[in-house]
Amino acid sequence: MRIIFFGTPEFAVPSLRALLGEGFDVAAVVTQPDKPQGRSRSSVVPPPVKEVALADEIAVLQPERPAGADFLNTIRSLEPDLGVVVAYGHILKPDLLAAPRLGMINVHASLLPKLRGAAPIQHAILQGLDETGVSIMQMDAGMDTGPVLLRVATPIASDETAGELTVRLAELGALALIEALELMGSGVVETEPQDPAEATFAPKITRDMAHITWDAPAEQVARIVRALDAKPGAWTTLEGREIKLFGPRPGTGNDAAPGTVVATEPGLVVMTGTGTLEFADVQPSGSNRMSATSWIRGRGVRAGQRFA
Repeated sequence: MRIIFFGTPEFAVPSLRALLGEGFDVAAVVTQPDKPQGRSRSSVVPPPVKEVALADEIAVLQPERPAGADFLNTIRSLEPDLGVVVAYGHILKPDLLAAPRLGMINVHASLLPKLRGAAPIQHAILQGLDETGVSIMQMDAGMDTGPVLLRVATPIASDETAGELTVRLAELGALALIEALELMGSGVVETEPQDPAEATFAPKITRDMAHITWDAPAEQVARIVRALDAKPGAWTTLEGREIKLFGPRPGTGNDAAPGTVVATEPGLVVMTGTGTLEFADVQPSGSNRMSATSWIRGRGVRAGQRFA
């Protein structure tokens, strides 16, 4: 089976490696352009998928947008049987979806129709779900609305971060992709239409969504912090300076207004709407992530100060 692979971030790498490891003919990889990095923006960094493709001497296409007659003709000229899309980062138009003989399938990090959209992993934790998974979906013109070939579920640990869950789902997605391709090859696969009435949504994480609301219950604050760890990070401010918090766990301390630092020993303990949380790590604006105790010593944080 001749495949065109669309993908960009680290999440897509296990799926691409799985295709290559199983001997599929990957005709080309389509990924986003290299991105400038650093304060001066003087260096560029290739997407993780590109690095894998180049190491295996696979042709790489990096259009600003996967549209236009020239790009479509390039894809058609490769005569693919199937397109595989894993966290590519662009919506594909119907004429492109129809270019491969068998259309395109997508590895989506949720149990569709639950959590359609750009940030299913983060929203699974934000919503306090006990379970999520991956779905292999036949793509259509809608946003994650196509019929499902295969679903594989996995539990979410009570203290799991989005970063940790992303790594697990990337590997699970790669295994599910190969299983779905084997089913397609055998001719026994049946697709299941999604029920729109059961759909939920996982929109892109915004800056406002990442802002910690301290009068929320402790469990809700903890979910926000875990859902945005490692990126973009849940943020708050102390005396006008922004800081991101990580590693929440139940804390102890006296009754105080939400957002108040109630203790700095043995760690950073902050009051929420229903109790306290202790945070393991912090990241001040413009600095690297560090332990909360190191930040407390260097910043002179004291009990009684209040996050906003």
